[in-house]
Amino acid sequence: MSDKIFRVNMGDLSVKIEEVPAAWQGLGGRALTSTIVAAEVPPTCHPLGKHNKLVVAPGLLSGTRAANSGRLSAGAKSPLTGGIKECNSGGTAAQLLARMGIKALIIEGLPAEAQFYALTVTTDGVVIKPENDLVGVGNFDLIEKLQVADKKDSGLLSIGPAGERCQLSANISVKDPDGKIRSLGRGGLGAVMGSKRIKYITIDAADAPRKIALADEDKFKGAAKTFARALLDHPVCGSALGAYGTNVLVNIVNEVGGLPTKNFRTGQYDQHDMISGEKMSELIEARGGKVKHGCHAGCVMQCSQVYVDKEGNYVTSGFEYETIWAMGAHCLIDDLDILAQADSIMDDIGIDSIEMAVTMGVAMEAGIIEFGDGQGLLKLLQEVKDGTPLGLILGSGAGVTGKVYGLTRVPVVKNQAIPAYDPRSVKGIGITYCTSTMGADHTAGYSVATNILKCGGFVDPLQKEGQVELSRNLQIATAAIDSTGLCLFVAFAVLDDETALPAMVDMLNARYGISLTIDDVMALGKAVLKTERAFNQAAGLTSAHDRLPEFFVDEKIPPHDAIWDFSDEEIDEFWNF
Repeated sequence: MSDKIFRVNMGDLSVKIEEVPAAWQGLGGRALTSTIVAAEVPPTCHPLGKHNKLVVAPGLLSGTRAANSGRLSAGAKSPLTGGIKECNSGGTAAQLLARMGIKALIIEGLPAEAQFYALTVTTDGVVIKPENDLVGVGNFDLIEKLQVADKKDSGLLSIGPAGERCQLSANISVKDPDGKIRSLGRGGLGAVMGSKRIKYITIDAADAPRKIALADEDKFKGAAKTFARALLDHPVCGSALGAYGTNVLVNIVNEVGGLPTKNFRTGQYDQHDMISGEKMSELIEARGGKVKHGCHAGCVMQCSQVYVDKEGNYVTSGFEYETIWAMGAHCLIDDLDILAQADSIMDDIGIDSIEMAVTMGVAMEAGIIEFGDGQGLLKLLQEVKDGTPLGLILGSGAGVTGKVYGLTRVPVVKNQAIPAYDPRSVKGIGITYCTSTMGADHTAGYSVATNILKCGGFVDPLQKEGQVELSRNLQIATAAIDSTGLCLFVAFAVLDDETALPAMVDMLNARYGISLTIDDVMALGKAVLKTERAFNQAAGLTSAHDRLPEFFVDEKIPPHDAIWDFSDEEIDEFWNF
C-alpha cells in the first residue's frame, strides 16, 4: 500500500486522495508540514482566512516499533506569531495515520455555511458531516460523548471553546491511548482549525494493516533494539523523566538561578520545593495516581503522569514543567492542586497551557489580580472559558494582553510567550528564543540540555561563548528529529550515547530501503529551518523580530546579576550556515 495525501476542501466540502509528489517522498512530520505550508500557503495571507491551510502529518518512523516514535506534527501559518508554525504532540493519531498510509492530511478553504463540521478519516477517504450538537462542548466531554476514550484503533483531534472562537492561543487536542488529552499546543493552531469550522476529526484505523511494511525487517529490529537501549540506559531518558516527569527541572533550574520568578524579576523562587517534580510525585503516589504514564504507545520514558486530587479523583495528565513553572514561580502560586486544576481547565477549553499561564502572570503585572492569587487565576480561566470580554483578551495571549493594558514588561518573542528558563542566566536558550522560526520556543533548540544538564558536553549558561553555535546545532538536530516522529527527549541520549544517532539513521534506512548518512539527516534539519525562515521573511518577519524584550537587556537578574548582553550582530550570526 503506497502512501497518499488526503486533501479536504472546506470551501466546497470536497475530498481528494492524491499521490505523494516525488519532492515529498522523503519527508515526514515537521519537514513535511513546513514544506507543504511553504509551498501552498501565501506567506502574507490572513492566518484565519481561506488561504491558510492546516496540515497534519505523522513522522517518518511513525507506526513502527521504534521506541518513542508516536509524535504527530501539525502545521499552518500561525495566527499568534504571523509566521510558520509546527506543533508536535503525542497521542494515538500519528501511529494510526501511518498505519493507514496517510502521508499527510491537508485541510484548506473556509465553509460557506456558518456551522461546524466533523471529519471522519478512514483508509478510504474523509467523510464531512455537519456537527452542531457538540459545539461549545469541552474536550473531556467530547471524548466521552464520542465514546472513543479506550478505542485503540480510533484517534481524535479536537478543539474546545477557545478554538471555536478562534482565540489566538487556542490549541488542538489529541486523544492519547487512555482517553487523556495531549496538545498540539503553541501558536494558535486551534484557531486555524476553528476558522475552518471543524470541531473534531476522528480517525478510524479499523481497516488498516496492523503493522507498517519495512524494507528490511531484521535490520530495523536490530537498530530499534539498540536505540531503545540507549534511551533506557540514559539517566535523563531512562530514570529522571520517568520518576518525576519534566517537572524534575524545577529544583534543578532554580538551583542555577534560571527559574523566572514574578514575571522574570528573579531567577529563584523561595517556594520552589512546593511545586517541584519530587513534591508532585510524592503527592501522586500517596493519593494513588500514576507517577509514570506514556503519552503514546511505545514510549519507554513514561514522563507523563496521572495527577489525582486528595480523594483520588482524576485531575490532569501530562502535567508539564513549563506549565507548572508559569503558574507557580512566574505567578507566585505554590499550591500544586490549584495548578493541576488550572491545567485541567486549560485542556478542556483547548488553550495552550504555556501561553495562557504566562498570560496570567501578565494579568497580575497589570493588576487584574494580585501575584499569588490562585483562586483569582481560576476565576480568570473561567472568563476565558465563558468568552467574556476579559476572557477574549486573555485568550489572545500574553502579547495582546500586555498591549491592551499598556505594559512594557511582557515576555514574548514574535508575540509568543517565553517559557520556563530565563535567557539571561541560561543564555543558549535565549538565542533559541530569539532565532526560532516558531517564536519563543524552548523545544526548538533545547540548550538547557547542555547549559544545565551537561548532555553532549557543557557550555557555561552564564557566558556568551559558544551559545550561538550550541543553539544552531540543536535547532538543526531538533528539526530533523521532529521530522521522524520521534519524541524530542530522545535528544538527551543522542547527545551522550554514540550508538543512538547511528541507530536512528539505521531505522530510517531499514524502514524505507534507503541509504541515508548522519550528514544527510542533519542536512534535512538545515533544509527545514531554511524553508521556515524563508516563509517568515516573505510574511514580513525580519531580523528585528529575532530579539528579546528590552527589559532583559536593561535589568540584571538575581542571584547572578546576569544580563542579556548579545549584540544584534551576534544574534544574526545564527543564520550563517
